[in-house]
Amino acid sequence: MRRVIVSLLAAALAAGCITPSIPIPPPDPTEMMFHFTTVDMVSHATFTYPPDTNYCGGVSYLFDRELGSGVIHTVNSDCSVGPLEMAASPGDNVDVTIETNAQTASTCVVLQEGAQSPNVACAP
Repeated sequence: MRRVIVSLLAAALAAGCITPSIPIPPPDPTEMMFHFTTVDMVSHATFTYPPDTNYCGGVSYLFDRELGSGVIHTVNSDCSVGPLEMAASPGDNVDVTIETNAQTASTCVVLQEGAQSPNVACAP
């Protein structure tokens, strides 16, 4: 009897290890807000993203491909991101990445004031 219980427990644990998880959705460009300011002739962008329970406990990465720099910050306790400020200009290609546990989802956007367009592709 003990062998049967141990075998069943081992099978249940093995099945749990290979069960695929549901991937997190990539950040939605229409939900991303960028607002630009210029200080001492340098353009800065402030980024915000509304609460999304898929991103709770995660880390956000913003990377400006033109400048080769960005910011890394934990997702807020309400599952939103930002406000985060970075050097960036309208027209820059920016990767917005959210990482949670072992999953990562990214979207690249061509920066514009306000909500971003899902129809404008980043340069390859």
